[in-house]
Amino acid sequence: MWSWLCGLLATSLCSAGVLRLLALIFAIITTWIFIRSYLSSSMKTIRLPRWLAASSTKETQVVKYKCGLTKPCPANYFAFKICSGAANVVGPSMCFEDHMIMSPVKNNVGRGLNIALVNGTTGAVLGQRAFDMYSGDVKHLVKFLKEIPGGVLVLVASYDDPGTKMDDESRKLFSDLGSSYAKQLGFRDSWVFIGTKDFRGKSPFEQFLKNSPDTNKYEGWPELLEMEGCLPLKPF
Repeated sequence: MWSWLCGLLATSLCSAGVLRLLALIFAIITTWIFIRSYLSSSMKTIRLPRWLAASSTKETQVVKYKCGLTKPCPANYFAFKICSGAANVVGPSMCFEDHMIMSPVKNNVGRGLNIALVNGTTGAVLGQRAFDMYSGDVKHLVKFLKEIPGGVLVLVASYDDPGTKMDDESRKLFSDLGSSYAKQLGFRDSWVFIGTKDFRGKSPFEQFLKNSPDTNKYEGWPELLEMEGCLPLKPF
């Protein structure tokens, strides 16, 4: 009799322990789902450029083609990828022929307009510079643009505010490079562009997003722009 009672008591205690364990697991799972749902609905995220997002993941991604393009460029074409800045958080980046000319990692980008000069025949990088278009002097930008020689590609990426200090002269100089949007570039707009001096017509390598509360991706800024592709030698 005592043996039977002891066995029954042990079985009851075991069952109670299993129930408590299951209740604990259920509580943990419920709490995790609630926290995840709350964070997803209450937090805004900033989309990173694909090259930066890929470098921040644990998985190593193998880049097969220059500048991370999904397809290789044909002969006599340059591979490129230009990303504008994301709000005032992540700076812009410029890659040309698998060479990262400007990026936050290289610590050579700045608020305003980031500009790189590339030889249109050889693809050699001739220089790069950032111009503060919020509190800087636009005369430095005008002087820089006027001194660009012929046959040079001009790569441009905005960051934070590219347009506050823009004047009629600087807008015309960009328009002469083939820009369709320089005349309307304003406060906190997003802009990426490739042009060349004395361009006849409009460059097909340009993207633009206006700063508008109705369409902005981030609070106070439009979404970042990513422009990539293959650029022919002497494209214009």
